[in-house]
Amino acid sequence: MMIALALASLLATTSAEAQEPSPSESVTRLEEVEVIGRPLDDLIQGFVNEVAAPNRGRQLARWPGPVCVGAGNLIPETAQFVVDRVSTVAEDMGLTPGAPGCRPNILIIATHDPDGMAQQMVEQRRRHFLPGGSGMDRGRSRLNAFQTSDQPVRWWAISMPVDSDTGQRAVRVPGECQGSCSSIQDYAPIISVRTPSQLHSQIVDDMSRVVVIIDMNQMEGVTALQLADYVAMVTLAQIDPQADTGRYASILNVFEDPAMTPSLTDWDLAYLTGLYDADRTRAIPRASRFEVASSIRRAHERLRAEADGDDASR
Repeated sequence: MMIALALASLLATTSAEAQEPSPSESVTRLEEVEVIGRPLDDLIQGFVNEVAAPNRGRQLARWPGPVCVGAGNLIPETAQFVVDRVSTVAEDMGLTPGAPGCRPNILIIATHDPDGMAQQMVEQRRRHFLPGGSGMDRGRSRLNAFQTSDQPVRWWAISMPVDSDTGQRAVRVPGECQGSCSSIQDYAPIISVRTPSQLHSQIVDDMSRVVVIIDMNQMEGVTALQLADYVAMVTLAQIDPQADTGRYASILNVFEDPAMTPSLTDWDLAYLTGLYDADRTRAIPRASRFEVASSIRRAHERLRAEADGDDASR
């Protein structure tokens, strides 16, 4: 039987023996949120508008394929649990977890000096945080905020505009070229343009890399399961670090009141499922958000039907 594990002492240098986190309790169901008195569709759209943080001028991004999760500076048992849990949530969204030994595209690092860690990483590998391609990151001011954040968990995500059919990148990245690198054409991606449409776009956005830094000074009272689910939420979707989610039953509130959110809620799962089920070829950003919201509503209805079926079978 797994027991709850506080995370304040989980750095790799600790001498305390790791304990496994507890299984989640029953999650908060979406229908319980409806008692607020607002129509569910309005709640969903409000949540999307609050938490969704696409890169400048781009649509919402999601992972296109294999997700390889790596964790550093945690004792091995805890690191493995976090990696496995994030990978499991990714697999539930239809993604393929990376094979053992894969190169991480989701990197989770624990530290007692998060500002120093963030600043060191940006200084040493600045191009990894600001690749230079249009629409790939959230800009310098947001990167500065990442380096000085006071949040328990901070993250930085890179996404790539790609051709929806081939997956080929659709933006020029400084320093990369094809062929002889002797002309501008060698540096620009070549996309076979289909019949243009004002309603749909052949260019979509794929997530390509996320760095997560955990401030171990702020983990008191939080279980490994809660931390892993929080990390899953902010790495599988583009989440605004400044989002105000207090009105919603979400793992994003876990650091405000750990007792209220033992794990990913149905609300969180509906958001992730809706994102990964949504049609991403809408040309207008507003239409894209409405499509995600509609997809979340359908996911909510499936989750509620499954819950009703489980209750009826007991």
